[in-house]
Amino acid sequence: MNEKVLEKLKILAESAKYDVSCASSGTSRKNRTGQVGSTAGWGICHSFAEDGRCISLLKIMLTNYCMFDCAYCINRRSNDIPRATFSVSELVDLTIQFYRRNYIEGLFLSSGVVRNADYTMERLVRVAKELRTVYRFNGYIHLKSIPGASQELVNEAGLYADRLSVNIEIPNEKSLQLLAPDKSFQSVFQPMRYIHQGVMQSSEERKRFRHAPRFAPAGQSTQIIVGATADSDKDILRLSSALYQRPSMRRVYYSGFIPVNTYDTRLPALKQPPLVRENRLYQADWLLRFYQFKVDEIVNDDFPNLDLDVDPKLGWALRHPEQFPVDINRADYEMLLRVPGIGVKSAKLIVSSRRFTRIGTEQLKKMGVVMKKAQYFITCHELPMRTIHEIYPEVIRRFLTRKTDKKRGSDLQLELQFE
Repeated sequence: MNEKVLEKLKILAESAKYDVSCASSGTSRKNRTGQVGSTAGWGICHSFAEDGRCISLLKIMLTNYCMFDCAYCINRRSNDIPRATFSVSELVDLTIQFYRRNYIEGLFLSSGVVRNADYTMERLVRVAKELRTVYRFNGYIHLKSIPGASQELVNEAGLYADRLSVNIEIPNEKSLQLLAPDKSFQSVFQPMRYIHQGVMQSSEERKRFRHAPRFAPAGQSTQIIVGATADSDKDILRLSSALYQRPSMRRVYYSGFIPVNTYDTRLPALKQPPLVRENRLYQADWLLRFYQFKVDEIVNDDFPNLDLDVDPKLGWALRHPEQFPVDINRADYEMLLRVPGIGVKSAKLIVSSRRFTRIGTEQLKKMGVVMKKAQYFITCHELPMRTIHEIYPEVIRRFLTRKTDKKRGSDLQLELQFE
């Protein structure tokens, strides 16, 4: 590997680090005779597969030259930063060399937009196609689809990539026009529709023909920047919920706004990224996907933003004391999922175990229930703690959010006793 390629690698890997939608999941490519790579191996850990395995990905840009001037992007055309561009052959050779040295198991490839969307997209597709057809590379490939790319190129990309993604970035079109005047919601959502159509069509074809080609078997994902605009958590989660209505949408990623262009007055002057808010959005996203919550239950007109002090499920429970306490030995699965401290796995264990015996505190602990939270929202035949009806929600909130040192903990326990 020559010094010129190494210098490009340094520049383009640095330029790609702000894209958080880098995950490898939902696909299984097994090693086969005559092929290189597999998504079922082990290596340097950068991302996590759906089954929990760590998978290393080369996260790189094809070029950080860009014709767009997005206010929030480090690679905007008006920034004076080092620029570089890989040729298709250079990037393909680099990927294969890294794999053979056991540095990586897959590729996450994005790019700035040069000339036009189709020109850039065509070069991205050529990288994936050459890896698959010339080098028989069978590892994981995630391609970023360029906003405004044609359907033909998106369809071809889906034949070689495991996952395709298009970043929405800004959840409001008016804000998008302000911060990224070269983009529009139409240019972003059109490739997303192409990907969805390709996934659905491939699924139908594989039902009829066993060896029909797979189209983006890991589906698609997108990314939303949090904190760059005045959009509330309600606006963001409603957009996410609408996206999840499409079966092809696997993940919506939330990226706390990093002020890389501090001179741009269109952007808020943040001292640090809103990481707590980002974390709360991921927790709310989990409730939408796996806990059967609706957006309006988590955030609404009265509570448009998530509580930064408590997780969204605990926040919902404190606002709805009338729903509790829940009888662990009689409540249905859906209601168990709404109890703070009870997850999907523990709720399933409760439902299956209570057919044979009455469940108590010790059994709940063994099932993984977080009793520190759950004890105020449940009843069972020997639970010693008082529930939310005997203790005000505000007191429970103070107890669960206060620092847990010994003195404060003992003082608050006394407060709970005499409340």
